[in-house]
Amino acid sequence: MRRWRHLAAAGLAALLLGAGAPPGQDWDWQRDAALPAWAPPPVVPADNPMSRAKVALGRRLFHDTRLSADGQIACATCHRQEHAFADPRRVATGADGRPGLLNPPSIANAGYQPALTWANPGQDRLETQALIPLFGEHPVEMGMAGREVALLALLAADASYPAQFRAAFPGRQDVITLETITKALAAFQRGVTSFRSPYDRYRWGGEADAISAAAKRGEALFFGERLECYHCHGGPTFTDNLAHAWLPQVERGFHDTGVARSGGVGEQTGDPARRGAFRTPSLRNVALTAPYMHDGSLPTLAAVIRHYERGGTRRGAQTSPLLRGFRLSAAERADLIAFLESLTDRDLVADPRWAAPR
Repeated sequence: MRRWRHLAAAGLAALLLGAGAPPGQDWDWQRDAALPAWAPPPVVPADNPMSRAKVALGRRLFHDTRLSADGQIACATCHRQEHAFADPRRVATGADGRPGLLNPPSIANAGYQPALTWANPGQDRLETQALIPLFGEHPVEMGMAGREVALLALLAADASYPAQFRAAFPGRQDVITLETITKALAAFQRGVTSFRSPYDRYRWGGEADAISAAAKRGEALFFGERLECYHCHGGPTFTDNLAHAWLPQVERGFHDTGVARSGGVGEQTGDPARRGAFRTPSLRNVALTAPYMHDGSLPTLAAVIRHYERGGTRRGAQTSPLLRGFRLSAAERADLIAFLESLTDRDLVADPRWAAPR
């Protein structure tokens, strides 16, 4: 079926090329990340293999407010598990209350994203992307620029961090470093997978009643040519920004959807025609990740659908040609929202493996 063309190609590539889960230490994707057998594992870089000890360390670092200058902000502050690791605020607030610029996207399935920020295709490694919230100054997020030595000393003085770092990175002499901090954070984020929604049970588990009749009608609208949602929101993660261990070629999707005329990928690449183009977000758990768009400017799913019905608010020469607009009845709009809600993975938001350690 067209809607799962990525997985069909992935399965063939796996058979032909012998692809499988990247080699790790003691990490098993199905056991440790609840990844279903049908779902492809993310790509794991050779210099940062997965291990249970490393993910456990990354989990603790992810929830530790001491990684911020004011001791009030953790990674989890802007990536809240109950919101599918997104932020319900329009834009984030940094250390000492400094305002942010963008809406923090969900980090669920971040290991499948070859472009990790809204508008910078060069940020393609979780291991280096973590440096931006920690030490970036435009805007300030965790505010640790110039405090690198103090951060390492703080972790080294902790009662249990040194042992955790040694378990996660055995054989290293300089075990607590910025490199090991970001690698542990990356391993944790890579482990947060989300493929356990009602729609997954319906489409892949053979549970005909896992989603409602309204959601089934909404599925037909979503994957139909009239709305064409699937062109940008396809594949296992419902986005055209995708990499996984079974996919022969990485996909990167940045589109101008008529939300803004500046701040997009064009300002990173120097292409003025793409100044309003931002990364395509995954629609998995989209019912939990409001507000929407890179700037948090659309508060509800209904508002997003209305935006696309109009063909985008700010029409321009560079707006995606797929945004032609369409008409929906109130019943059809409700069906489409029912389908989007069926992508919600309630197990993700309740899974203790990703919550703050006790």
